[in-house]
Amino acid sequence: MTEAIDLGTANEFIPRHIGPREADTANMLEQLGYDSLDALIASVIPESIKGSSVLELSAGLSEADALAKIKAIAVKNQQFSTHIGQGYYGTHTPSPILRNLLENPAWYTAYTPYQPEISQGRLEALLNFQTLISDLSGLPITNASLLDEATAAAEAMTFCKRLSKNKASNAFFASQHCHPQTLDVLRTRAEPLGIEVVIGDEREITDASAYFGALLQYPASNGDIFDYRELVERFHAAKALVAVAADLLALTLLTPPGEFGADVALGSAQRFGVPLGFGGPHAAYFATRDAFKRDMPGRLVGVSVDRFGKPALRLAMQTREQHIRREKATSNICTAQVLLANIASMYAVYHGPQGLTRIAKRVHQLTAILAQGLAKLGLVVEQQSFFDTLSLATGSKTAALHAKARTLGINLREIDGERLGLSLDETTNQAAVERLWQVFAEPGQSPDFAELAATVASQLPQALLRQSAILTHPVFNRYHSETELMRYLRKLADKDLALDRSMIPLGSCTMKLNAASEMIPVTWAEFGNLHPFAPAEQSQGYTQLTTELEAMLCAATGYDGMSLQPNAGSQGEYAGLLAIRAYHRSRGDDQRDICLIPQSAHGTNPATASMAGMRVVVTACDARGNVDIDDLRAKAEEHKERLAALMITYPSTHGVFEEGIREICQIVHDNGGQVYIDGANMNAMVGLCAPGQFGGDVSHLNLHKTFCIPHGGGGPGVGPIGVKAHLIPFLPGHEKMARKEGAVSAAPFGSASILPITWMYITMMGGQGLKRASQLAILNANYIARRLEEHYPVLYTGSNSLVAHECILDLRPLKETSGISVDDVAKRLIDFGFHAPTMSFPVAGTLMIEPTESESKEELDRFCDAMIAIRAEIHAVERGELDPEDNPLKHAPHTAAELVGEWTHGYSREQAVYPVASLIEAKYWPPVGRVDNVFGDRNLVCACPSIEAYQEA
Repeated sequence: MTEAIDLGTANEFIPRHIGPREADTANMLEQLGYDSLDALIASVIPESIKGSSVLELSAGLSEADALAKIKAIAVKNQQFSTHIGQGYYGTHTPSPILRNLLENPAWYTAYTPYQPEISQGRLEALLNFQTLISDLSGLPITNASLLDEATAAAEAMTFCKRLSKNKASNAFFASQHCHPQTLDVLRTRAEPLGIEVVIGDEREITDASAYFGALLQYPASNGDIFDYRELVERFHAAKALVAVAADLLALTLLTPPGEFGADVALGSAQRFGVPLGFGGPHAAYFATRDAFKRDMPGRLVGVSVDRFGKPALRLAMQTREQHIRREKATSNICTAQVLLANIASMYAVYHGPQGLTRIAKRVHQLTAILAQGLAKLGLVVEQQSFFDTLSLATGSKTAALHAKARTLGINLREIDGERLGLSLDETTNQAAVERLWQVFAEPGQSPDFAELAATVASQLPQALLRQSAILTHPVFNRYHSETELMRYLRKLADKDLALDRSMIPLGSCTMKLNAASEMIPVTWAEFGNLHPFAPAEQSQGYTQLTTELEAMLCAATGYDGMSLQPNAGSQGEYAGLLAIRAYHRSRGDDQRDICLIPQSAHGTNPATASMAGMRVVVTACDARGNVDIDDLRAKAEEHKERLAALMITYPSTHGVFEEGIREICQIVHDNGGQVYIDGANMNAMVGLCAPGQFGGDVSHLNLHKTFCIPHGGGGPGVGPIGVKAHLIPFLPGHEKMARKEGAVSAAPFGSASILPITWMYITMMGGQGLKRASQLAILNANYIARRLEEHYPVLYTGSNSLVAHECILDLRPLKETSGISVDDVAKRLIDFGFHAPTMSFPVAGTLMIEPTESESKEELDRFCDAMIAIRAEIHAVERGELDPEDNPLKHAPHTAAELVGEWTHGYSREQAVYPVASLIEAKYWPPVGRVDNVFGDRNLVCACPSIEAYQEA
């Protein structure tokens, strides 16, 4: 008899995403004392919120079917020849960068480089980025990138406010020549802080003392190149600071802002090889003077030394970060656009100074030819000097010209009813210029390209031509062949420990599988080549994708509306509190400005509340790490008339499902406030309980955590917010959307080009798969807690002695008995081939572990075996068998170079580098020894130094 075969397409993705096999799951459950996964979950989820999940999603599709479905969506996006500009430009991503960096999990699955010893490769790439920005901007200190140009400008505004010596003014001048989306985000950021944004023509300023700072665009959004030297001097005379939003490609040819007096230079690195992607993700840059380095937002890579005195890189000045400064933070930015900054840095490495200058000159030459041809056709070009952008006075013909352009497959910039704009870029060629002439010419009247090319002159202002050299460091002058670049990228990747090598057990960070099928659509041209301000009829694929994704995320969270605009978790927090603030004001409750935040909250929460114009009131936690409900009730009632919101993380930052969450939400509602539930730990809830159903009014989600967008070495991220129906009118708006106010990012859908990742994940998992993922995340965490609890105390558990999706190990007693610190354990884990868990957060001296559902039982056991072996070494110290100072933990991590040198330690080489036998087959070798953080902060170098210069320092 023939065996019956199921002819349907099997969905094999769910077991490919989830690590433990069925037998492993049964074994782990048995060790925990449960006979089923449902029984375990029933003991973890509090009774008060059981059944609150509303995850009504269809069954998951196979990888092949999901890819076919999203391809059908992608092809609905029309790829026109785009000349809109406005901060977004066509570019060529060099193929070796595309293949060896953007599409390489060694780069995109890496975590933020907090552990420098295992991050030297991506730190070097970021140092290259900082050097690139410092060289082009003419300013000595630059960060490792920000989220986009508009939010970088908003950071510059508050930066100027803090540092300006003109304390009498509360007004910030913003040039009308800035990109419109930048001005919109400035307005959003300024309003809660009481800053007045004055938009006008900088050439008409008569009293610079009226402002604490100013923002200028260089070249201007419409193309003009203004000489700002005298204006900057006037602002400085009035004790105001000046920020300049500058185009990086133009700066290869023009005098940099730092050389004409700017205090801050900012902008986007998008056109350095990063696709348009419907608006993002793109790396913004921010550069400033050395005197202001301690106030600079974002992260900064600096040069330090390791314990052998060898140069080593690290994130510098981490004490500035918001999770330490909390409500006193000057920014809530806790990430960067690392993956995109690395693409931009490698674009500069590959092309070198001559290549970048050649691209810039070619773009300008084509623009000059285009302008001369337009003048021959009788058009009025408004610019006397320009780089790559023109604006034309087209009067009553404007609408007809746009229509004609679109029939030719061309998008021009819509400035207003009587003017249009057009920008050229790296992808423009002679044929594109001739097609543009066709838009404006009668048939047969187009100018002769060769004739104009032979006579056209530069239209850059002679007085502003760049005189200083760029990119003189050897790194920008060596790797110009594909062979060399490929090997350089491989060398850097080999220095790092990313998810492609081992489990990254970071609590609160959810380092899970970023499946290849999820990543594939990101680099499709249909998603990558679309300008964010292209006409709506050309972006129907994105419209379908975002509409469907919003519905999926609403189903997962129990909310009624969703905004995908926030391009990081910090931006999601901010947008959520702005929605609450606007809601209260719509009801006449302008006085509501108190935000309750538990002691255990993420550090971004109080920083965000301050940015949103709210006053933080901290509520206590009890001995088990839960919110002290009595204290919360007392403070909610005390501030009843002014209560705006509660910000609470659920499950808690301590890794526990708090029993009283419904009661907590009700207390806040009874006292007139709204409940913001931080979605950082959503990976424990999807399919099990929904914040929008048990009391939340708004939550942000980290798509780079729960929903599989990769961390990319510290960015990109997406932080959309879900809201209940009454807050939908107050979701972030945009000039290109129905609601015009409240933009929090430059593009309407933020980092749109990576949204296909989450769409694919949810589509392939389906409702049951997502629920299974949450269950296994909880199982894996409890399995680790159970295996390690006899070796390290588990600090917090729920009522049934179970944790949620993460657990906190208390290492503080070990410091007392052995002198071994949490840092020593973290560094020793590197010798075992592991990234350390989250250190000293939310409790100093602890490790917070989150295994996720993607890790197999074998990998969980490998990690537990490493932790148990480390505990045995600590026992040896406690018993006097290992010296308190000369032991494998104090000297970890151990490098290969140390191994072949003179061995002076009281323990063996084998114990140092092969503490377990499995490492013999697959050993990760850290490129440097333990990095000296104090040296790095005291001797800050944030650009690529020559060895000679470094030794002198």
